[in-house]
Amino acid sequence: MYRSREHKMIAGVCGGIAESWGWTPTMVRLLFLLSCILPGPQFIIYLIMWAFIPKAPAVSGRY
Repeated sequence: MYRSREHKMIAGVCGGIAESWGWTPTMVRLLFLLSCILPGPQFIIYLIMWAFIPKAPAVSGRY
């Protein structure tokens, strides 16, 4: 799993999850926002994922 370089708003975590699972980034972002209504460590998990999941490799050969 990588953080997305193309589908990112803050750090690319939700975009990376979407790319890994074959979902749309909007769906993952909405699910994350809805999960924030529930008590839990969602923001802490997001920050940990931001710190430890590497960015997707750059695509070489783009013109």
